Amino acid sequence: MKANNRSKSINKAVGIIRGYVSLLPLCSGVYRMISDCDEVLYVGKAKSLKKRVASYMNFEKLPERLQRMVCLTAKMEFINTSTEADALLLEANLIKKYKPRFNILLRDDKSFPYIILKDEHEFPQIIKHRGAKTIAGKYFGPFPSAGDVNRVISALQRAFLLRNCSDSYFKNRTRPCLQYHIKRCSAPCVGKITAPQYAKQVSGASEFMQGKSRDVQNSLSIAMIEASQKMDYEAAAVIRDRITALTSIQAKHDMNSDMGDSDVISIAQINGVSCIQVFFYRSGQNLGNKAYFPRHDKGESSETIIAAFIAQFYHNKLPPDRLIVSCDMPDRELLEKALSVDIFIPKRGKYRRAIDFAINNAYEALKRHLSLSETRLKMRRRVMDLFDMDDIPRRIEVYDNSHISGTNMVGAMIVEGEEGFQKKAYRKFNIKEANASDDCAMMREVLSRRFKLGFDYDNCPDLLLIDGGAGQLSACKEALEELGMLDKLTLVAIAKGVDRNAGREKFFMIGSEMFQLPINDPALHYLQRLRDEAHRFAISSHRMRRAKALTSSPLDNIDGVGAKRKKALLLHFGSAKAASSASIDELLKVEGISRSIAQKIYDYFH
Repeated sequence: MKANNRSKSINKAVGIIRGYVSLLPLCSGVYRMISDCDEVLYVGKAKSLKKRVASYMNFEKLPERLQRMVCLTAKMEFINTSTEADALLLEANLIKKYKPRFNILLRDDKSFPYIILKDEHEFPQIIKHRGAKTIAGKYFGPFPSAGDVNRVISALQRAFLLRNCSDSYFKNRTRPCLQYHIKRCSAPCVGKITAPQYAKQVSGASEFMQGKSRDVQNSLSIAMIEASQKMDYEAAAVIRDRITALTSIQAKHDMNSDMGDSDVISIAQINGVSCIQVFFYRSGQNLGNKAYFPRHDKGESSETIIAAFIAQFYHNKLPPDRLIVSCDMPDRELLEKALSVDIFIPKRGKYRRAIDFAINNAYEALKRHLSLSETRLKMRRRVMDLFDMDDIPRRIEVYDNSHISGTNMVGAMIVEGEEGFQKKAYRKFNIKEANASDDCAMMREVLSRRFKLGFDYDNCPDLLLIDGGAGQLSACKEALEELGMLDKLTLVAIAKGVDRNAGREKFFMIGSEMFQLPINDPALHYLQRLRDEAHRFAISSHRMRRAKALTSSPLDNIDGVGAKRKKALLLHFGSAKAASSASIDELLKVEGISRSIAQKIYDYFH
C-alpha cells in the first residue's frame, strides 16, 4: 500500500514538471520548486531552463535528496535572464531571501565592519562603520568582527593619538577629555596639536593600514632615537609606547603577509558537516578570519559546497582582486565572470602555505563546533528524559519579565535552537494590560501575544521554559489552553531557590509534584544558562525602555504634534507640564499652533 502511494506521488510530481518543460525556453534563468503550502523548496540556476528542469523527470537517477524534493513539488516558478552569470547572481539572492531547505545555505550573512578615517573635517575622526559606504573618508577592511575593529582602533589611537569623538562633541570641548589624559588622543579640540601636525598623524595611520607598517615603524624608531639623543626622554617614552601599540597589531595581522588584496577560502568536512574558513587580506595584511558552517545535505561534495558559499557570500559584498581557494569547483569560470574576480587554486608557494594554514584552522574550528553540538545534543536528551518528552526538543523558548515597581514592564523571549542561541528570533513585549504588581498576569499577557497567530511548526517551541513558580505556571497554562496550544508543547516553570541561590532551583510541571535537581547535575547548569540568558535579555530590554522614558515627553503622544511644534511649545511654556495646563487661547499664541491643533492638545490633557 505504501509503495503504491509513493508511486502515485512520484508520478504526480513528474507530471507537474513535464507540464512546465513543454513551455520552457532554452535560455538561461532561475527556477523555484514550491510545495503545496507555498514553501520554496529549492532555487536553482540553469544555462538552459528547459534542459535543466527536464533532468528532474529522470526520477530514478536523482540523488535521494532531490527525489524527496521532487515528491514535495506542487508548482514551479521561473525567471529568464540574459546571461548565465546573471542567473548565478539572482540564484544567490533568492536563496538568501527564501532560505530553501534543499539548497546549500549560508546562514550567517551579516555585513562586515570597516574602519573609516573621515576626511570631511580639519581634524579627521577614526570610527567603526558597518553598512553602506555613505560616509566620506578612507575605508580600511573588511574585518571579520567588531572585536577585531575595536582592537585595531584602540591600537591606532595609542599609536597616532587620533580622535574618535563626534564632531558636535569636538566642537563644544573647552578642555581635554579623558582620552587625552590616558594618551589616546592629541586633543586637537583645545589646540594641543596643530592641524599640520595632526594631518601627519592621520597620514601615518593611513600608511600603516595600507600595508606600509614597516616604514611607519622605522620612522618612529628614528624619531625615538633622536629624542633620546637630545635627552628628551619623556618624548622618547611616548614614541616608544606608540611603537609598542603598532607592534601589538602586527603580532596579529602579519601572518602570511604580502598577499595583496585577497580572501583565502578553505573547506574541511567531518561526518557530512562542513566548515568554511575565510581569511581576509588587504594591502598585504591579515585582517583576521571567520569560520562558517553552511547547511547542506550530508552527501554534498566539497567542490559544490564551496561554489555555493562563494556565490552567496559575495552577492552583497565587494570581493577583493583575488580569491584563493582550497579546491577547484564547478562553474569556476562563471563565478569569475559574475563576481569580476580571479579564483586561484595554488599548488605551491606562499599562496599554498596560506591555504594549508586556512585548512588547518577550518579543521580545528569544525572539531570545536562538533564537540559543542554533541554536548548540546547530550543536554537536550537529558532534558527530554527529565521532562518526559516524546522527542528531543528542537526549539526551546524561555520567558522572563522585568520591571521596577510596575514601571516600564517588559516581557522577554529568548530562543535556543539545535545550534545554540538564535538571537535573531529573540522578542521583547512591552506589557500593556497586566497590573503593575501581578507577575502572573504579565506572563499570561506575553504568552497570549506570542501565540495569538496559532501554531507554526517551524517557529513554535517543543519546550517552553518560564522563569517563575507555580503561579506563573498556572497563568501560562490558562493562556495556552485558551489558544488551543497546551497539548502541542511541554510547559515547565523554573523558580529561583531559597535565598535565590543558584543550584536550589525548583521545577514545576502540569500534573506533577515540584522537584529539584542535584546541585552538580549538568542538566541543571544547562537550564540555568537558558534562564540566565532570558533574564539578561529581559533586563537589557527594560533598561532600554526606561532610558527612552527618561527622554520622552507627553507631547510625543499627541497626534499632529511633531518635533517642530513640540520644540515651539517647550520654548514658549518652558516645560511639557506647563503646556499641559495651558488654555486654548494660550496655546494659540505659540508659533505654528492652529486652533485645531490647540484643541487636540487641550483635549489630550483634559
